[in-house]
Amino acid sequence: MIFTQTLRTGALLAPLVLAACGGQNGSDRANGVDETGLAAIQARGELVVLTTWGSTTYALTEDGEPTGYEVDLARAFAEDLGVDVRFVPYDDLSGVLQAVEDGEGDIAAAGITRTPGREDRFLFGPAYQTITENVVTRRGGPELREPDDLIGVDIAVVAGSSYVESLERLQVNLPALDWETVEAGSAFPLLQRVQNEDLTATVSDSNLVAHARLEFPELLTPINLTENDRSLAWVTGTDNQELVGVLDTWFSLAHDEGLLEDLDERWYGHSSQTFDYVDTRRFIRRIEERLPQYEAMFREAAAEYGLDWRWLAVQGYQESHWDRNARSPTGVRGMMMLTLPTAGELGVTDRTDPRQSIFGGARYMANLIERLPEGVEGEDRLFKAMAAYNVGMGHVYDARRLAVSQGLDADAWTNVRRTLPLLSEPAYYEDLPYGYARGGEPVHYVRNIRRYKALLDIHLGE
Repeated sequence: MIFTQTLRTGALLAPLVLAACGGQNGSDRANGVDETGLAAIQARGELVVLTTWGSTTYALTEDGEPTGYEVDLARAFAEDLGVDVRFVPYDDLSGVLQAVEDGEGDIAAAGITRTPGREDRFLFGPAYQTITENVVTRRGGPELREPDDLIGVDIAVVAGSSYVESLERLQVNLPALDWETVEAGSAFPLLQRVQNEDLTATVSDSNLVAHARLEFPELLTPINLTENDRSLAWVTGTDNQELVGVLDTWFSLAHDEGLLEDLDERWYGHSSQTFDYVDTRRFIRRIEERLPQYEAMFREAAAEYGLDWRWLAVQGYQESHWDRNARSPTGVRGMMMLTLPTAGELGVTDRTDPRQSIFGGARYMANLIERLPEGVEGEDRLFKAMAAYNVGMGHVYDARRLAVSQGLDADAWTNVRRTLPLLSEPAYYEDLPYGYARGGEPVHYVRNIRRYKALLDIHLGE
């Protein structure tokens, strides 16, 4: 994913980077990179990033391309440094921390929590996310309300993680508290064990739990292990103070220019809302019970109009729950919930005919995508077209106008998502061409579709 923000941050970082490269910073290493520090990174033309295998840290697509939150963030930083990036994934967090301490890479980017104990071993960059450590159990398991209830519970946590430090602090007042440690890259495999009832409880960062619940909807978070939010940050060796200075500058700019918000929206936007267990279970059932009747139609219509059939299918679910006879109080009907005038323009003569409705909805989506400005790309383009499907293209353009008036990039869905709700406030809509709209609805509409898409991908194994 290419972020427009990196062009500006790169230009601002250039003088600092060039100045830093005047001297050598780092030392010879027996393994991994020969030297660390800015000068070494620039000299080899490569940033070596140590990470862990995981759905939000480092994974491979079907084409063998690295993907993950940490991957996108590290790529943006390397692009601003003007170097390539090479990822070295490890199976467990302990291995990553030992490797960065041994100088086998420039930074460790693996959702690492900043703790007092780790500050004695490493240098940390600035925080890029804040999380809470959750005790995680499963529906139907023991009732846990407070830390005392953890005594006697079968608990396992990631070895070398901040969770161990948190439990050790708790153990001071609860000597009978006990747990086992497991070598792993993140809490994800332990969350799976809890879901499968192979483990009673574990501890995980709140952002990972929210992401994992899409796949493991039975998970509960009855206790917060930390009272205050904790920070995730990149880690480097203690002799890399110069690199930390550059990271401080870059992350500040990345925050100001919206890069971090864009990444949070891309990777966690679909799971940031309050988890709806009933809706999630209903959707999973309907994937099995209803989707098979219509999947071929979604695939065929998507192919004809240049769309991804999975996005089209989950949009259809958001519209009608895959009910061919769905009808709203406002008169929209059918699988894709077309209005009577829109159906007429699309050549749909029977809105309750699933094939006509699906092909009509696909054609309408393709038209909306085409009508957006050329500078809107990728998922930004898709999400805006979805919002227009819900609220009308005129209101999406009004939201773009508001974004521009606030000095925001109107091509980014993140910014239009922020201004759409303002269309219901007189101070904003009275001076806009298309006037009032319930602008919060398309924001929820797109978020729901994204959540359903993530669930469908998991179910299909994609």
